[in-house]
Amino acid sequence: MSEATVDVADLRSSSSAGGADRADDAPLRDDIRLLGRVLGEVIGSQAGQDVLDLVESTRVEAFKIRRSEMDRAELAQRLAELDIRSANHVIRAFSHFSVLANLAEDIHHERRRRFHRREGSPPQAGSLAASMELVDAAGLSADVVARELTGALVCPVVTAHPTEVRRKTISQVQRHIADLVRERDRAAGGELDDARWSAQLWRSVLTLWQTALLRLSRLRLQDEIDEALRYYDLSLFEVVPAINAELRRALDARWPDAGLLRRPMLLPGSWIGGDRDGNPFVTADALRRATTRQAETALGHYLDELDVLRAELSMSDRLVTPTAELYHLAEASRDDSPFRADEPYRRALNGISARLAHTAHDVLGRIPGPAPATPLPAYESPDELRADLDVVDTSLRSHGAGPLADDRLLRLREAVEVFGFHLCGLDMRQNSAVHEEVVGELLAWAGVCEDYTALDEAARVDLLAGELTLRRPLVRPGAELSDTARGELDVLLAAADQVALLGPRTIPNYVISMCESVSDVLEVAVLLKEVGLLDPGADGGPASSVGISPLFETIDDLEAAGATLSAMLDQPLYRSLVAARGDAQEVMLGYSDSNKDGGYLAANWALYRAELDLVEVARREGIRLRLFHGRGGTVGRGGGPSYEAIRAQPPGAVAGALRITEQGEVIAAKYADPDLARRNLEALVAATLESTLLDIEGLGDGAEPAYALLDDLAGRAQQAYRALVHETPGFVEWFRAATPISELGELNIGSRPPSRKAGTSIADLRAIPWVFSWSQARIMLPGWYGTGSALESWIEEGGAGSSDARLTRLRELHRTWPFFRTVLSNMGMVLAKTDLGLAARYAELVPDEELRSRVFDQITAEHERTCRMLLAITGDEELLADNPSLARSIRNRFPYLEPLHHLQVEMLRRRRAGDDDELTRRNIQLTINGIATALRNSG
Repeated sequence: MSEATVDVADLRSSSSAGGADRADDAPLRDDIRLLGRVLGEVIGSQAGQDVLDLVESTRVEAFKIRRSEMDRAELAQRLAELDIRSANHVIRAFSHFSVLANLAEDIHHERRRRFHRREGSPPQAGSLAASMELVDAAGLSADVVARELTGALVCPVVTAHPTEVRRKTISQVQRHIADLVRERDRAAGGELDDARWSAQLWRSVLTLWQTALLRLSRLRLQDEIDEALRYYDLSLFEVVPAINAELRRALDARWPDAGLLRRPMLLPGSWIGGDRDGNPFVTADALRRATTRQAETALGHYLDELDVLRAELSMSDRLVTPTAELYHLAEASRDDSPFRADEPYRRALNGISARLAHTAHDVLGRIPGPAPATPLPAYESPDELRADLDVVDTSLRSHGAGPLADDRLLRLREAVEVFGFHLCGLDMRQNSAVHEEVVGELLAWAGVCEDYTALDEAARVDLLAGELTLRRPLVRPGAELSDTARGELDVLLAAADQVALLGPRTIPNYVISMCESVSDVLEVAVLLKEVGLLDPGADGGPASSVGISPLFETIDDLEAAGATLSAMLDQPLYRSLVAARGDAQEVMLGYSDSNKDGGYLAANWALYRAELDLVEVARREGIRLRLFHGRGGTVGRGGGPSYEAIRAQPPGAVAGALRITEQGEVIAAKYADPDLARRNLEALVAATLESTLLDIEGLGDGAEPAYALLDDLAGRAQQAYRALVHETPGFVEWFRAATPISELGELNIGSRPPSRKAGTSIADLRAIPWVFSWSQARIMLPGWYGTGSALESWIEEGGAGSSDARLTRLRELHRTWPFFRTVLSNMGMVLAKTDLGLAARYAELVPDEELRSRVFDQITAEHERTCRMLLAITGDEELLADNPSLARSIRNRFPYLEPLHHLQVEMLRRRRAGDDDELTRRNIQLTINGIATALRNSG
């Protein structure tokens, strides 16, 4: 065994709960052992035996610390004495092992799923098959299902929030290594050329070692656009149409005459290139680039698939009899090649491809790939393309070639239905304060109102509603406006142009950050009217292809969400606008800022309460409500398993429709390959079906008492959280000293600035770096702080006579209420990843000893209290008892984080003491990268 591999004792101690050497985890241990051995060989050959010995001794000591056989301070001291170059080698070695350990775990999950399918195991929760079994058991009628699934939509929306620290190049090398491991895993005995395979693996790990982990420059917005689009080729083109087709078949088999889901339910979305809130790089050119690149991706995929179909559908009409419609397509292609005279399908597909190439030229200004020999008219819409493909489908089935129609052609037909020419809907987003400024300027320029900001809310609403009844614009082209106003109008004009070019699905929604009033919504309507995206004179009132979505983010805004929506719908002009959109209204809920504002439990409960209020308003007003959940990757920003999170929504909140953001490192974790994408997208669809069609909450008549209890607990938790974060003198100073928040801004991981505006307050800081920094220091404070105090104080207030009864009450809610169970389960995951021993090392970076102790003592006490209360309620003896797979994963990976944390603290200390060595700065960034990679959901 090489010196860089994991020894047997380490593996056994980290394999499963209780240290049992489970047979089904043996392949995982083999993969970790193999990858560790090869990495060790590469390090030895490239950096020398001394470096390998240093890495190996550090690894051994890290595992001793995990087994409590060594004091953490000893390793910290030894690493602190390393010269800068040696520290760099250690950081790189343990960062790479984290990458390889993650890879081995992902492959093991695939292996286990493959095993269960092969063994015919019952469908797993979160799969479509399991959901349909639950629906079958409910005995629902066709009328009920049809009503509940009206307007059904599941839309994962990719955003550019920058917590994915890995370079694309590193991801590509990882995928090659993963493919090699899969090849070995699936090869029968004797089939694998061991020497060739081993040499390939060695070369791949060597490439990984010699490839820089860090980018030289910050990601540009165009890089973020391209990065997101690559997931379509990696998985989404294959998986999204397949899930839609499977769901349609499942519903048709049960309710064949109900006409369910004639349009796809699963549709992807994006914010990258349309989200302007705090990002000055999202301009009109950026929006045009985003929508154009999206169209290029979709059209290029269709042209490639048509090219393959031409080769596959070689049927001769000397042997089969196609339909007359198919012959019409073949003749319209003007393909007179004598070699295809008896091959009508190939001629028809040549014509379809030529028309699509002309479409691409009109949209993109060029044709992806070779130009067709015969130019034909462009398609006016994706529906025309789909109609031609349907002709091919019908003809194939007419002469017994249905199995061919059900293969690539079916996938292409489904893809056109899902992706159109636009690929995915690009939302626009901007802060309400910017809308107020711009509308005020436009009104002043037009002579309508000199000082719009001086008006009260009622006067603003009256003025804006009046403008929305008029067709005339407020400003003419070329009007002299401020840079802010001109920039906003240019973006909207670009959006209008792209909608005209690619269709209304191109820009489906406009999200308003920090929306607090009716005027905030009407301001956006006025701006949409200004560029022609809203028609004030449509029959029956105004109409717009772009939906306006208020975003409620802070605790106060969430508490007022129901009242705000009610006031919006009470405004006659806006109500008619909603009616023109089929009486459908989307509302977005923000998880990040509400957490930063009020803490974990208060934010989660404020979101639940807001949903209850919004559902009641929608019921009263007779509209269909669609909620858009702005979740991040980490629990502090709404993260956690999506299936459980959706099922934990209140009754009526998932009324057949759901939109949800996918951010940062979570995107690669979910969509980097088809198997992962299938599992995660199925879970979204399955949970939406179950939450829509079944009674998931399960509280019944006990709902109101349960809600009242959570009102109490949330208030206590918010008070405890705010006492630390917002009321403790010096807390901001402590946070900035004890975490790498300042250094994080130097990491080239995204185009968006880390703060909305210049300033040092918590309020100015974006929620992403706020959570990310706590994760780096292994405190994870946004995912738990305040909950322990709330639970303990509520139980203790019952006194000796009723405290046991109160604990029993909480245990019962944990058992029966998905919301409460999910909140505590996600918190348990965060607490398991928290390590206050390591956090104490970061606290040492705070120069003021009194402040250092005062804040850290509060954190330590609350952590102990929260762990104790969580275990008391769940009845478990240790954290993650309900998630043995994650527990095993943490034990496998976290010893390799130990050296990275110690070296990060040391590098921060040196840098802040004036060390301006470039390698010191780079080492800090490498540790941030390595820690984020190992934690997986850190941002």
